[in-house]
Amino acid sequence: MKTWIKSVAGAFAALLLLALLVLAVLALGVALGERKMGRTLTVPASPVALRYDAAHIEQGRYLFATRGCADCHGANGAGKEVVHGGGTLVISPNITRGAGSATAGYAMIDWVRTLRQGVKPNGTPVMIMPSEDYNRLTDDDTSALISYAHQLPPVAGRQAVISLPWTYMVEYGFGLIPDAAEKIDHALPPALPQPVAASVAHGAYVANSCISCHGARLSGGKIPGSPPDWPNAANLTPGKGSAMHQYQTAAAFKAMLRSGRRPDGSAVSPVMPFASLGEMTDVDIDALHVYLKSLPPRAAGQD
Repeated sequence: MKTWIKSVAGAFAALLLLALLVLAVLALGVALGERKMGRTLTVPASPVALRYDAAHIEQGRYLFATRGCADCHGANGAGKEVVHGGGTLVISPNITRGAGSATAGYAMIDWVRTLRQGVKPNGTPVMIMPSEDYNRLTDDDTSALISYAHQLPPVAGRQAVISLPWTYMVEYGFGLIPDAAEKIDHALPPALPQPVAASVAHGAYVANSCISCHGARLSGGKIPGSPPDWPNAANLTPGKGSAMHQYQTAAAFKAMLRSGRRPDGSAVSPVMPFASLGEMTDVDIDALHVYLKSLPPRAAGQD
């Protein structure tokens, strides 16, 4: 056989072997992802006392409306299509007591563990739901949110669907995309209440609902596992690439959250949950602005 033929044959064999190795690695990643998704976790959860007085239910309604619950589960809690694109389909579960309910059999502690710890009643991790955003809720706010969900009128809902692309499963399987249960420090006791005021302390509490998209240190970057057409989350610290230089005043920040537009009139990506953000009280927004301005500078995506 001529030398060049041997060289071509050898190169082809090497490429074929490389392709087979890549396929094997990808298949392993998917398998690891499926195994990880089905793992059983045992985590502590602190019980809360549910209450149904008007003030408590109103606080629960406010949290449901402003902390992303309505954005994902719908204002009535019946569930809805959350993401559809890039090979991802997510339809959130019905959390009312109506037909198709995912929570009809939940005891109080099941709600707490799902919400705060990212673990379902059967011990498997929640997927997509950002429990890390709710982990630092106080006992009283956790109780208010669950109490409000409990008393939602029963509505027939759609069957929950989580269909993720193989690329997500590979990254998840190899630990590049953590689920909420991995992000949470399950040994931390529940957060203590802070006075509701336009303060750094209260702003830090409100900002907990931002971390699943903007990162644990709020420096933004690619939202893990998001569809390819989603933009990077903004850097909310004062560091390089910060979005906050556009919002030197709380008034400017508030206007953006309530209009979905920057000071120059350009539209912010609708990936931002403006339906929720726009319902936040002035004091919550002012506190969030004060807190974000106090953060140590980080370059965009530097978590």
